[in-house]
Amino acid sequence: MWIVRKGLSLVRGGGAAVLAAALGLTIALPPEAHGGVIPAPAEIKLAAGEFGVDSTVVLRVPPGDAGAANAAHYLADLWSRTNGLNLPVRADHARAALRTIEFRRRPGFQREAYEIDVTPPRITVSASSSAGLFYGAVTLWQLLPPGAAAGEIRAQTLTDRPGYAWRGLMLDSARHFQSPAFVKSMIDWMAWHKLNVLHWHLTDDQGWRLEIRRYPRLTAVGAWRIPASVPGAPAPKPYGGYYTQAEVRSIVAFATARHVQIVPEIDMPGHAQAAVDAYPELGAIDGHPSVPVSSDWGVNPYLFNLEPSTFAFLRNVLDEVLQLFPSHFVHIGGDEAVKNQWKSSASVQARALQLGIKDADALQTYFTQQISAYLSAKGRRAVGWDEILQPGLARDAVVMSWHGTAGARAAAIRGNDAILAPDPGLYFDHRQSPLAGEPPGRLIVLSLKDVYDFEPHDAALTQAQQGHVLGLQAELWSEHIRTEERLEWMALPRAAAVAEVGWSLRPKNWADFLQRLPSMMARYRAFNLHYADSAFGIAPEFSAEQGKIRVTLENLPELRDAVPDAGIRYTLDGSNPSPASARFGDPLALAAGTELRAATFIGSQQVSRTWSSRLTPLLGVRRSSHQLELCSNAVGLLLDPADETQREPVAVDIMNPCWIYRGADLREGARITAAVAPLPFNYQLGADAARIRVGDARTPEGELEVHIDGCDTPAVTLLPLAPAATRAGVTVLPAQVLPANLAGRHDVCLRFARPRLNPLWALDWVQIGE
Repeated sequence: MWIVRKGLSLVRGGGAAVLAAALGLTIALPPEAHGGVIPAPAEIKLAAGEFGVDSTVVLRVPPGDAGAANAAHYLADLWSRTNGLNLPVRADHARAALRTIEFRRRPGFQREAYEIDVTPPRITVSASSSAGLFYGAVTLWQLLPPGAAAGEIRAQTLTDRPGYAWRGLMLDSARHFQSPAFVKSMIDWMAWHKLNVLHWHLTDDQGWRLEIRRYPRLTAVGAWRIPASVPGAPAPKPYGGYYTQAEVRSIVAFATARHVQIVPEIDMPGHAQAAVDAYPELGAIDGHPSVPVSSDWGVNPYLFNLEPSTFAFLRNVLDEVLQLFPSHFVHIGGDEAVKNQWKSSASVQARALQLGIKDADALQTYFTQQISAYLSAKGRRAVGWDEILQPGLARDAVVMSWHGTAGARAAAIRGNDAILAPDPGLYFDHRQSPLAGEPPGRLIVLSLKDVYDFEPHDAALTQAQQGHVLGLQAELWSEHIRTEERLEWMALPRAAAVAEVGWSLRPKNWADFLQRLPSMMARYRAFNLHYADSAFGIAPEFSAEQGKIRVTLENLPELRDAVPDAGIRYTLDGSNPSPASARFGDPLALAAGTELRAATFIGSQQVSRTWSSRLTPLLGVRRSSHQLELCSNAVGLLLDPADETQREPVAVDIMNPCWIYRGADLREGARITAAVAPLPFNYQLGADAARIRVGDARTPEGELEVHIDGCDTPAVTLLPLAPAATRAGVTVLPAQVLPANLAGRHDVCLRFARPRLNPLWALDWVQIGE
């Protein structure tokens, strides 16, 4: 029996559970007990019988209990959407004899905790709080398998409570604007996972997204930018958008009904370029020159100055923010504030002299103190990234640890509350598998299992110090996530793993989580969410073999190793695979023109989308940038070629655009063909930009160099870039014949020589052979 979590340490009782904890083992509940519930409940006691759910069931709530009514109506709506059930909600005091689901207040539960008692005639959801009743409704929804308009829920008593109070996601709307409808949809699926904090990143160098009525230029000017483009391309149209105060109030009300707290972020003192464009007098450059809203990614140098008028501006902004957001917390950023402008500004230095401050970092401490004190006087608490953790930080300020977890530990030892939000462990702009279908983002993989394995408990802290760690949060930075569909893909189902880590009191069991996940994915499909199936995805490999194409299909190791019953089934006749289809084993040698379709199954259940390919001879000799090996990965990214969001992104290290084709067959007369794309180099890298190799081109537009058995060997041939220099998107360069004396298999290095940083050249694919 799982008992309780006290502070941040697990306290459990019951012989088997204690033994399992002592030995580092995990115990999985039988599938009929949890029905695919995510996050896993704390305790389930099974009983005899079932409760039948069909259209005759009535949901009952106490009269006048708005929280209970909200939970019941939410359950009714969820079952309507996923199961086609339309159940009435009735308010009365009497307990009906049969066929009811009742929501009842009962003292003794901690906040957000609940109990579900399932008997054959009745289900009772009990809690002390409205949040507890709501989460009971969400769990009850998940106990009924999706799809069927009628079904049975096993008799049981389920008790549940959260491990951490702060279970959040951060949405970056400053870099790319999402519609109010999308934000509401995200809040909805956060609620299904018992995620209760939406940290909303609303301002940055690339856009100011919140209407502030006292300062209309913040959105009239600061909400719009000219996107980056390659030299010579037509000027792009302005891009942007913002949320009106009416839209924000609607979103906040929507979130409140789902027990999601929205914590707004107004970034300061850095990441201020959009605000400085709107009101140049806020900037730290003497003379206050006009600057455009940034179209670059990275760390920009623009900061707010420290004049009394600027603090008055920020207080006025915060006053409107506080009117819109009832959250007890307001995020004030504080990260990546490069101090060069403060150091070189005579007016800032004069202000520092007035304040008696000599150190630029101490200036930021002063800045944070002024803003956090103002929020505290208004009954709110400032939250900031871990750069705010400096001497003099107010004790009520909350530290969000993103440089790993060290910031949270240091804050907790100091006595400040902290939130775990580490890079890379919870940064969802990382791709989640090495599969080719992943959307743009950071190239280093942060898999679903990586997220599930994240451990928030810090054994180095005392119990009192552990109590300062409020919880955890994953970040959806959107620099490279331009569309709402891609945001859903990057978030789901990794958000489910965050939810389980932050809520569940059960020991982790990766295999059990994987087998609960398909039911949740079916619910995602019912709401038309574009979730990732990467954990169940298929990795294909192709090679030429005696006039045929040799095909290997594999699942990723984290699935193969955890679920022995998982496997790939395939067809060759154009039909979709089924549980009766052949299971993939040894590699196949197939003729060109064959249509191969495959999907991953766990037992008889299909858990991946269907993958398909019509085989062509090119598959044996062509390699995409994903299939090649990067020469380095200093800043590895997946990027769209131009605006082509419907094609596979290219993999490139922006510090060193260079790839290796391992073991290429360089038989007599082998030809090399490459497809390349010019990309805008819109990255603020500071001094690191000087380390990028440029100026080595032999022609005005540069060349793709081909080296054999080492990137430092002399180039054996060059593919001039001129044919692609004036085109957007991907261009196939004219083929070149490789030297005849290179027979056999060799590693081929492909590296761009270019006259300047912009454009950044990327390789889409290379083909060696006929």
